[in-house]
Amino acid sequence: MLASTSAGIAEQRHGNAHHFVIRQLVYIILSFIICLAFYRVPIEKWKVWCVPLAVFAGILLIMTLIPGVGVEVKGSKRWLNAGPVNFQPSELAKVAIILLLSAYLAKMQRKMDEFVKGLVIPLAILGFFLGLIFVEPDYGTTLLMGSVGFGLLFLAGTRFSYLAIAGVCGASAFVVAVMQNPVRMRRIIAFLDPEKYAEREAFQLLNAIFAFITGGGKGVGLGQSIQKKFYLPEAHTDFIFAIIGEELGMVASLGVVILFFILFASGMFIAIKCEDYFGRLIAFGVTLTITMQAIINIGVVTGVLPTKGLALPFMSYGGSHLLVSGAMIGILLSVASEIQHPRKTKRKSKDLW
Repeated sequence: MLASTSAGIAEQRHGNAHHFVIRQLVYIILSFIICLAFYRVPIEKWKVWCVPLAVFAGILLIMTLIPGVGVEVKGSKRWLNAGPVNFQPSELAKVAIILLLSAYLAKMQRKMDEFVKGLVIPLAILGFFLGLIFVEPDYGTTLLMGSVGFGLLFLAGTRFSYLAIAGVCGASAFVVAVMQNPVRMRRIIAFLDPEKYAEREAFQLLNAIFAFITGGGKGVGLGQSIQKKFYLPEAHTDFIFAIIGEELGMVASLGVVILFFILFASGMFIAIKCEDYFGRLIAFGVTLTITMQAIINIGVVTGVLPTKGLALPFMSYGGSHLLVSGAMIGILLSVASEIQHPRKTKRKSKDLW
């Protein structure tokens, strides 16, 4: 689908219809290597390694905000230049948040009903990363990882009353921030009344919906999309799901949804079966992050949610999210291997909590 979706824009920009496909194949190979490397790391090791990883991710996030260091695209400083490619530190921060929070929550398992240790400290950890991501600005990733963080706290046993109050405060602050941002407010208004803003903010949304309508049940055929040629700019990134619906029809679209459901069910099964509490939290966080991002992307493309710049995991073009997704799947497989082949003697890992 990436080959079909990106051919026109690749030819126009780079003179090679296979430009994006070749790059993505390189990313896929690297993603498999990273997946294998993370799979071979025992989950106990992350109790120690999560701290330097989090520090590294935090430094990279700060660097994106430094003038002349961070790469600005369409008003957002989300990238760092790494030679021939741009890297998005907020993707690495997803892994850092999951591992660091899981390590802390596992250590404080018996104290999670306390206000400071069960709410204030983990929210401070979460808030540090979310604050840096938010000011890039990247509202989509902030909302995604904020939801995952609260999910981990709920699973770890933080009092529901504490979470409810913190959630209301956080959501209120987020809404106020969106209301103060003219670009985001126009997207919200366009989402509520897309026909009125059909030529501006709702342009992509309406044409994505038209793609599904045109595709119908069977689709117009691979490579035959009209929307990708004239109406959906950057369709090979955030809106690739719409082109799947147009070219391959409803059956293929449902197939993608089913695949993500299988991934979610598998991840939850691993989390439930894992006897190691730290591993259980990691499996839950990884699974929730990937599937929630897929839900948000599909919701945006189908007009259920306002427009947000989140890629469809494993399918949209882009190196950062694919490499990090490979790392998360590797960690999930590592947790699964602990279930199948538990070590008889576990060396007590040192941690920094």
